[in-house]
Amino acid sequence: MERVVYDRMAEYSDRHWWYRARREVLADLIARKIRPPAEARILEIGCGTGPNLDMLARFGTVDAIEIDPAAREIASRRLGRPVLDAPLPELTGVEDGAYDLVAILDVLEHVEADREALVSIARKLKPGGRILIAVPAHPWMWSAHDVVNHHKRRYTKRTLSAVIAAAGLKLHFMGWFNSILFPLAAGARLAGRFTRHEDSGDKLPSGPVNALFERLFRLERYAIGRLPLPPGVSIAAIVSAS
Repeated sequence: MERVVYDRMAEYSDRHWWYRARREVLADLIARKIRPPAEARILEIGCGTGPNLDMLARFGTVDAIEIDPAAREIASRRLGRPVLDAPLPELTGVEDGAYDLVAILDVLEHVEADREALVSIARKLKPGGRILIAVPAHPWMWSAHDVVNHHKRRYTKRTLSAVIAAAGLKLHFMGWFNSILFPLAAGARLAGRFTRHEDSGDKLPSGPVNALFERLFRLERYAIGRLPLPPGVSIAAIVSAS
């Protein structure tokens, strides 16, 4: 990712509506569909500056990986111990069979060899462990946001299902999220394309807009894992090694 993306993550992740609401939506999905054991061991791969670490720590002891040095330093301070540097797909030095939950949240789209990455991640699971995946959806939404984030692709349910199957993994759940605000996001992407005034879309909006968007996105926590949400900006999936 471009340096500006990490800088904004560090600056905005405790205030920006997307980070704040997304954490709560994913926390509810973990609690409802994964149900990690007490004192679970959890690994987040590609943690950036660490915006998800406190949320994941609700469910157990968290280890993390981040390959960007500056982001890793910030995340290490947040975690209270060193964050690992182990690039995908190899994950060299990460213990096999060690984790009840591996979270890979908006990371798989950065990896050229996504199938090989999932195969490697699955080796890190304990028996019965789960991988939580979140990826950006809809290739037609490709924009400056994807360019500045160094994305390799945006997924459809079909393409994500295909790479999960190709990795030999079992799919337990797949669903859309960030659905309530999807029409606004889609409209903004299309308008930017036609006017040729695209931006990365990750700036902090005004206070009232930020609060409204957070409130709307956060509502999805009550539905995810219970009801099928309509198409959204993102796709979540839960998979296991068998």
